[in-house]
Amino acid sequence: MENNEKKVLLSIQNLDVVFGRGKKAFKAVDNVSFDIYKGETLSLVGESGSGKTTIGRAIVRINPCSAGAIYYDGKKISGKLSRKDDREVIRKIQMIFQDPAASLNERATIEYIISEGLYNFHLYKDEKERMAKIENVVREVGLLPEHLTRYPHEFSGGQRQRVGMARSFVMEPEFIVADEPISALDVSIRAQVLNLMKKFQQDRGLTYLFIAHDLSIVRFISDRIVVIYKGKIMEIAETEELFAYPLHPYTKSLISAIPIPDPKIEKQKKLFIYDKSMHDYSTEQPELVDIGNGHMVYGSPSEIEKYKQIRFG
Repeated sequence: MENNEKKVLLSIQNLDVVFGRGKKAFKAVDNVSFDIYKGETLSLVGESGSGKTTIGRAIVRINPCSAGAIYYDGKKISGKLSRKDDREVIRKIQMIFQDPAASLNERATIEYIISEGLYNFHLYKDEKERMAKIENVVREVGLLPEHLTRYPHEFSGGQRQRVGMARSFVMEPEFIVADEPISALDVSIRAQVLNLMKKFQQDRGLTYLFIAHDLSIVRFISDRIVVIYKGKIMEIAETEELFAYPLHPYTKSLISAIPIPDPKIEKQKKLFIYDKSMHDYSTEQPELVDIGNGHMVYGSPSEIEKYKQIRFG
């Protein structure tokens, strides 16, 4: 499917997010723009503190935008919205949080936690329909209806993350921001949760923004990857394109950090360390440029020429 046939579901345009004021102001997200197509998984990857979660939280309207705009299905959803539009955005865009322990109310039963959105938006005719919806979603995420009377502390991390997913999926959203949903889980559980997310995507036509710091995980789940460093986008490309031709030095450093299962090769491999002083932007201004094949890289005009040479010879 070519880009021109794809429908843009969410568009982020020249987004800035600034925390604090005056001398204490810190720009966490700096002039970020990218689109997410309907039905795809776009992964946002970068080290801790690069602004990934800040962007995710701006989409679900937790963090206000300082500049730029976010559009969903052609409508602006950043800034002030009417109560009706605000409720619509909340229902259509859900978030799965990183820490399943912190994002669930310890005093509430699993039934109440999953029902909360249904109560708030009254998405059921009667009690019977509400219970049917909850029991269905609980089974779909791999839990049992008898778990509904229990409390979060009675579950393992993987089960709690399933509860968090059920809470999002029961709202029948169109778009989900998954903020490092597997980083707090054991490796054996991670694949189960990723497979579950993929299954829901296929069954319900969901669109995901998947936030992660580990490129090896996103390779399995993403259609495209956005690499971000200190609030700025460094590279955007389709998954296999990015792994075959990592052009920006920061992307190369992230890929070189992926562990290799063979201990002998792992011992011999050289880690590539990114140092931003390797760029000379004193005379030329860098920008994010599409060099072809839907591959965008951040760099000065001379760097872009070099990247084109590497990619296309």
